[in-house]
Amino acid sequence: MRLVVSDANILIDMEAGQIIEMLFQLPMRIATPDILYYEEIEGGSPYLVELGLEVLEVDGNWVSYAEQLPGRYHPSMSSSRGSKPSHNDYLTLALARQEACTLLTGDKQLRSVAVQEGVTVMGTIGLLLTMVDCELITRMQAADALQHMKNAHRRLPWDEAKRCLRT
Repeated sequence: MRLVVSDANILIDMEAGQIIEMLFQLPMRIATPDILYYEEIEGGSPYLVELGLEVLEVDGNWVSYAEQLPGRYHPSMSSSRGSKPSHNDYLTLALARQEACTLLTGDKQLRSVAVQEGVTVMGTIGLLLTMVDCELITRMQAADALQHMKNAHRRLPWDEAKRCLRT
């Protein structure tokens, strides 16, 4: 199974959508950086490891890489597109580069940096469509999950999400 690296945003979206178990039934291994897990996930969702979340270490060279990214990208980032990526966000990108795999993120700014760094990115909508394609959920269940996410005040491109689920 292919490995993908997820930020906290995706995991929060899936929990808000009440489909977190389905995420770990996809034919992929889902990992997150150890520091992100311990600082942002473990306290509220320690069961994710039991579901299959892998907690991986970012090697020293890749930590250095992550530390250089704010200096390269923050000056050109507009605050109108949301908050700038955090250190843990950049570590997630670094882990995706380290493992040469897809980055799962719902963060616009991080997505932009990842694309510029040559990393393939997938977001919440892509994961929902993949779950539908893998017959883990129906389009109606995906729409219900989106509504739960909206009710939980998650930030998604709602019009795009609805359009994608209609086709």
